[in-house]
Amino acid sequence: MTVVGEILMLIGGIFLFLGSLGLVRMPDVYNRLQTGTKASTLGAMSIGLSAMFLLPGAVGKAVLLVVFIVLANPIASNTIGRSAYLSGIRLSEKSVSDAWGVQASSEAEMVEGAADDATSTGAAPEATDKKGA
Repeated sequence: MTVVGEILMLIGGIFLFLGSLGLVRMPDVYNRLQTGTKASTLGAMSIGLSAMFLLPGAVGKAVLLVVFIVLANPIASNTIGRSAYLSGIRLSEKSVSDAWGVQASSEAEMVEGAADDATSTGAAPEATDKKGA
């Protein structure tokens, strides 16, 4: 069982190294986000699984860690990417397609409309732009 744990540890280290390499090499925030998220999810999962084999007393903690990473990393990545897109950060010229183009522009208009409504009624001053204040 120790050999399996060590192999999983090595695989996790390789994924984490490749993910960090991808962060340096990718052209824009979206590609970097995708590379870092997938590699860190797989790398941390492999290391968590290796902890199950190498430290039998920590199986419960390792399972909770792996489940949390599997659930939290993709959700956080999607939220960060969507926020970057809606805030106007452009894709790289090397990007092939823009799947969010139409949907994101309508969502951005809804957000701007809601902010305009809040400022005109005075309902939510904390949601307004504070550049003029």
